[in-house]
Amino acid sequence: MPEGLSYAAAGVDIAAYEAALERVRPLIEGAAGRVGEFAGTYELPGLGHLVASADGVGTKIKVAIALGRHRGIGADLVNHCVNDIAVMRARPLFFLDYFATGKLDPEVFEDVVAGIASACREAHAALLGGETAEMPGLYALGDYDLAGFIVGLVDPGRLPDAAAVKPGDLLVGLPSAGLHTNGFSLVRKVFEGMPLPEELLTPHRSYLADLQELRWKTAAHVTGGGIPGNLPRALPPGLGYRLDRSAWAVPGIFQEIQERGRVSDEEMLSTFNLGIGMVLVVDPQAAPAGYPVIGEVVAQA
Repeated sequence: MPEGLSYAAAGVDIAAYEAALERVRPLIEGAAGRVGEFAGTYELPGLGHLVASADGVGTKIKVAIALGRHRGIGADLVNHCVNDIAVMRARPLFFLDYFATGKLDPEVFEDVVAGIASACREAHAALLGGETAEMPGLYALGDYDLAGFIVGLVDPGRLPDAAAVKPGDLLVGLPSAGLHTNGFSLVRKVFEGMPLPEELLTPHRSYLADLQELRWKTAAHVTGGGIPGNLPRALPPGLGYRLDRSAWAVPGIFQEIQERGRVSDEEMLSTFNLGIGMVLVVDPQAAPAGYPVIGEVVAQA
């Protein structure tokens, strides 16, 4: 096994992506969009804001294909998108999907759509439809790709306000259900030539109910980039955070990945959620019982 496997070496360069995003930032903001939030907002005067997001499942699909299990991939897609608008305090309204393949396999397609439909019902989101595309020559036989598009609604005055975040606020971690939908290009490299653990296909957890029930100021969905790549998006300028890595137990699957791939601690933290799928910024007096306090907000030097 090569030493020091990394996400970039596996073909996914987060730093290069961020540099590319900076290049197109003026184009996006010139079209009245904003870069950096977990979802886009569109004001409906007097009615609140529509909140929209689009995402995919990434190369976790390759693991599903290898293990012949596809239903969870549909749930992954919906729950990832639901979480991205839930951190904006949005309740889901409707969802659409895009399924692309070289040649349609009806059984695989049925399993994926069944997972999508089930997760939409759990989120109380209408599944309006989408697009199914056969593109021979673009996808290898047996391969497919999947994307989802969600729209939700935030009531007037309910959008999170990062200005309310202060030094001394606590960071509360909500546990993940495994890897969720990120880091799989590195995972597949780590397990190359070895059996893939079925645990890798545990579906992405939905935090919608938690975010509706708990008290919080802002929230960060821990996806690509791990906690370092996502938590700053929930903080205002001038504030940073101090993380207590001893505050939660890292699930065994991450430890196995790190040991097998000889992946550095820094690489693990910036690639995977390491057992924390959502971070809430809360007032010290409002920390919910039963969840680990994994750090605090601090003033940047």
